[in-house]
Amino acid sequence: MAISTKRRKGRAQPFCEINITPMVDVMLVLLVIFMVAAPMMTTGVSVDLPSSNASAIGGQDEPLSVTIASDGKIYLQKTPIELKDLQVKLRLVTKEKMDTRIFVRGDRAVDYGKVMQAVGEINAAGYNKVALITETVASAPAPANKGKP
Repeated sequence: MAISTKRRKGRAQPFCEINITPMVDVMLVLLVIFMVAAPMMTTGVSVDLPSSNASAIGGQDEPLSVTIASDGKIYLQKTPIELKDLQVKLRLVTKEKMDTRIFVRGDRAVDYGKVMQAVGEINAAGYNKVALITETVASAPAPANKGKP
């Protein structure tokens, strides 16, 4: 009998406290997710893409240019291509270098959906450094008052 009482006394008592470290980790991850996602949820900002007062962003490498002409034709640099071939051509030209900067130039008369299709194809190919190019103007024109004196 003395042996069995020694075993019971030698065992550790059950741990009855709540370990909050995993809960704090989860909360910090959720905080980071919301901090990153909140600025992306803003909508309703009207922008005029064809003209801008923004200065050019500098870089060391030569960016590729994808152009959507007024008739809807797509060009990679100066070579006409089909939208379905854009991913393959980009990978061939960049030699699978995914950090290549790609400038998308859309004519003012082109449907915005056509420009976004091209941007979607570029992103689907794995390129994330995509910029929309606009004309630089000295000063933005004031909004016209239609029919009001």
